[in-house]
Amino acid sequence: MTSCLSAAGGSRCHTGQREPLSDVVAGKVASHPCYSQNGHHRYARMHLPVAPACNLQCNYCNRKFDCSNESRPGVSSSLLTPEQAVAKVRHVAAVIPQLSVVGIAGPGDPLANIQRTFTTLEMVREQLPDLKLCLSTNGLMLPDAVERLVNVGVDHVTVTINTLDADIAAQIYAWLWLDGERYSGREAGEILIARQLEGVRCLTAKGVLVKINSVLIPGINDGALSDVSRELRASGAFIHNIMPLIARPEHGTVFGLNGQPEPNAQMIAQVRERCGEVMPQMTHCQQCRADAIGMLGEDRSQQFALTPVEESPQPWLPTLYRRAQLHASIATRGESEEPDACLVAVASTRGDAIDCHFGHADRFRIYSLSAAGAVLVNERFTPKFCQRSDNCEPQESDARMTAVLDLLADVKAVFCARIGYAPWQKLEARGIQPCVDHAWQPVNEALTGWWQLWRKTTPSDPASQGVA
Repeated sequence: MTSCLSAAGGSRCHTGQREPLSDVVAGKVASHPCYSQNGHHRYARMHLPVAPACNLQCNYCNRKFDCSNESRPGVSSSLLTPEQAVAKVRHVAAVIPQLSVVGIAGPGDPLANIQRTFTTLEMVREQLPDLKLCLSTNGLMLPDAVERLVNVGVDHVTVTINTLDADIAAQIYAWLWLDGERYSGREAGEILIARQLEGVRCLTAKGVLVKINSVLIPGINDGALSDVSRELRASGAFIHNIMPLIARPEHGTVFGLNGQPEPNAQMIAQVRERCGEVMPQMTHCQQCRADAIGMLGEDRSQQFALTPVEESPQPWLPTLYRRAQLHASIATRGESEEPDACLVAVASTRGDAIDCHFGHADRFRIYSLSAAGAVLVNERFTPKFCQRSDNCEPQESDARMTAVLDLLADVKAVFCARIGYAPWQKLEARGIQPCVDHAWQPVNEALTGWWQLWRKTTPSDPASQGVA
């Protein structure tokens, strides 16, 4: 049987046994529509077309920058500067509160446009700190970019790997550019495959979830994708997305003009079944455009024209709070709207235990506590309040402390391993309870126990549960 990812319950292997996901991984994928089959019709994504150049010429690809009537990877109606991209994200986030993921997938390769890509990611992270950041790449430059991706908070990366055989790669790719040199044939395939595998292993070692995309090309790599699943699963990749080749002559690709056949439904199902014996399969991919917006299968990119860059942007925190309320309601099936429900923040290095000092946290994980249990809603990234590595009573500016407090204004408690006296007082003044009694305990266990006590001692006034 074909294996398929379920954010709530893991994946099924070929024996039919369910492979449970850890709480940390389940929380990461639940609101990512490309990683969760359950989430793709509940959460929206947005692709930012800021990366026009590519360092790899695939025979199935023809990048188009002004196309509004083709729905396939590599096309976009416009190219955006980083500033335009962030302005557009802010606009879309206000209109589509289900937005959970912002990614860069082209129309070229993001890592072949390194400055534009990271400028965009850094600006989105600063101005919309609760949105997931995602990247899709051919993997050629991935080994050189892993540290920067992790530092900016990208925790989902898709790598397109079509084969692990250099001879097959020579049939799929015309050439690649690396360090100012052009390579082709088997040599190009060997270079690409080695760097793809190195990049994936480096990402997974850092805790990044990796999805592998493979284009199914009949007569070329249809018999080789099982090896891709097996090797990449061993390298720590999370899920495999086998996509049918699009090779229509009107698209102008090498394969399209040469008459390369597309796979039929039977071949796709058979290859997915074989690969599903060793790696969970994604079966709901829509092969999205580089400027896609909205739910999977419901592209709204043409609805959103180019957004002017504002000299004085509107405050983004009210939108962030509304988004948290909606995402909590989606994740808990409405339980978060009950009077005894609340949001809390957790400082945790990996997400499994409360092990981080308040002043050292670079992100806070936001949980909804309700009859549905402790459910991860999202993460909010923030500059570390305290920059000192030892005995750090915060000595940073009031502005930085205020920014952290504003970011957490809609939560009822903050759980951390330690916290200084000054931020403790400021949290309490905001009506936020500092909690250090559960230091080093598992997150779900600590939050559930705390909520059971909190709900008994807190007036069930619905107005007190939200942010004014």
